[in-house]
Amino acid sequence: MTIRARLTFWYAAIMFVSLLATGVLTYREFAPEPNIDTAQQIAEDASDFREILRILFWCGVPAGLLALGGGWWLMKKSLAPVAGLTQAAEKIGAQNLNQRLPRTGNGDELDRLTEVFNGMLARLDDSFKRIREFTLHASHELKTPLTVLSGETETALRDESLSAAERERAASQLDELRRLARIVDGLTLLAKADAGQITLAMESVRLDELVRDNFADVQILAEPHGIQVKLECCEEISVNGDRHRLRQLLLNLADNAVKYNQPQGSVTMCLRRDWNFAEFKITNTRQGIPAEILPRVFDRFFRGDPAHSQTVEGCGLGLSIAQWIVSAHDGTIKIESATMKPTTVAVRLPLDIH
Repeated sequence: MTIRARLTFWYAAIMFVSLLATGVLTYREFAPEPNIDTAQQIAEDASDFREILRILFWCGVPAGLLALGGGWWLMKKSLAPVAGLTQAAEKIGAQNLNQRLPRTGNGDELDRLTEVFNGMLARLDDSFKRIREFTLHASHELKTPLTVLSGETETALRDESLSAAERERAASQLDELRRLARIVDGLTLLAKADAGQITLAMESVRLDELVRDNFADVQILAEPHGIQVKLECCEEISVNGDRHRLRQLLLNLADNAVKYNQPQGSVTMCLRRDWNFAEFKITNTRQGIPAEILPRVFDRFFRGDPAHSQTVEGCGLGLSIAQWIVSAHDGTIKIESATMKPTTVAVRLPLDIH
């Protein structure tokens, strides 16, 4: 029950009790002294009581209904700023912390509460900006030493005097350096995206061509694992988007579908038109994502598959990047998964109708 409904019922109950008390007191004040010796006096008392009840009914009931309706309207008007404040607060997220809640300016308790909320949003916005700046600067500073270390390791690998053990150790170090470089690149991309520093090169893109190219790439990725890749459907569809980012989106999803799959499994892709949207689905035969961790799969650095977390390459940024790319193209992305059932990632992007 809402606060408005509770306050209205309380208000009506108080009015009813007050009206009842008024009737009782009125009767006791104006009723004549009883005379038990005469039947006429008893009849007159009963008649007076019935008259008071009649007055209470014909006057009290309309007054009670009027009080109930008036109380409902009064509560609605009084709590309207709370409803507006709630609606405005629901629209604020990590991406628009610079927005502020509207104030009434009348200096009442709700206006003061709005001021406190706005101050909290300002502090949160400042904290998020500091985190983004730190991530961006840290990832930028890490690029140079990683590039130097990778170059030196590659040079060392070309040294024919290295023993087999030393060569294996250097190759392992190079793999880790490249993995760290991919993490830094992903962090840099997301930090710039959060700060609004990435401009997409929007153009009309044949999405079916990108899907077919991606299908060929996925076959190469899946071959060492014995995973079968199928392209069930691929309708001719154009969207308005950044070709490079859309290609990156498809590759990230396909890479995840291959890495987090069962041995000798399969990956199925399909692109079709759905009203004014292009819908791309990619399904693999993994053993499903538990319902308790499914809402977190797009979180950065989250890797919720304990069976693969130690054996599969990755850093938990692929789906975060994919989500950003889809959002930047005014689309949606969701994952459908359940225990012992295939996992499907569905992407919907607006069609290029120009």
